[in-house]
Amino acid sequence: MNVLILKHVENEGPGLIENHLIQKKTPYQIINLSLNPVFPKADHFTHIVLLGGPMNVYEEDQYPFLKDEDLFIKEAIQRGKFILGICLGAQLIAKALGAKVFKASAKEIGWYEVSLTAWGMQDPLFFNLPQTFPVFQWHEDTFDIPMSAQLMVTSSPVSHQAFRYGENVYGLQFHLEVTEEMIQEWMKCVQDESRDFHPSFHFSRAAILAETKTKIKPSMRRGRIFLMNFFKDEKG
Repeated sequence: MNVLILKHVENEGPGLIENHLIQKKTPYQIINLSLNPVFPKADHFTHIVLLGGPMNVYEEDQYPFLKDEDLFIKEAIQRGKFILGICLGAQLIAKALGAKVFKASAKEIGWYEVSLTAWGMQDPLFFNLPQTFPVFQWHEDTFDIPMSAQLMVTSSPVSHQAFRYGENVYGLQFHLEVTEEMIQEWMKCVQDESRDFHPSFHFSRAAILAETKTKIKPSMRRGRIFLMNFFKDEKG
């Protein structure tokens, strides 16, 4: 197993993903596309992880590497690689598969309940998670489910929370990789971003940090279960 992790900004790192790979002594490489927008050969890796970022998939003029990333994802899917996209990463996978990515009906930042669909309850990565559980969110866009993909996780008001395409490709709108330290760092950016919220959006940085104290440990346990399943090799 050899894992490639693509970062889009410095402060959205792999969190639990890197912790898991270190613990399992799995070889991995991290490329920060905002600093080094050069893509290696997909064939050099068994697993590819696409992390989040503040940009939108349709901002290719402002972030030219998104065009190359789209081609890289299409090639990796064609070659049967195991691919996990988180937040922006999920939106990039949806776009590469021909689905529409667009502004969601609501901006989600903080902890939200999501639920497994019938597909999700049977899925080898999700089946041993609770049917309903809280996840950490930070996004303003959402995606249509790509053709031939299955909706794994849903919620309200943003119904498309996770999908699977084929056997190896997963997109998660939410952040199962976060640690408490990551959320604390992200919260430092939220006061500036809050100026762009819809007037009906009620946001409390203090409330999110307080909620994180009680929800982060169970969230990390669920994240580890999911990652164990995603990075499972033939030896288990």
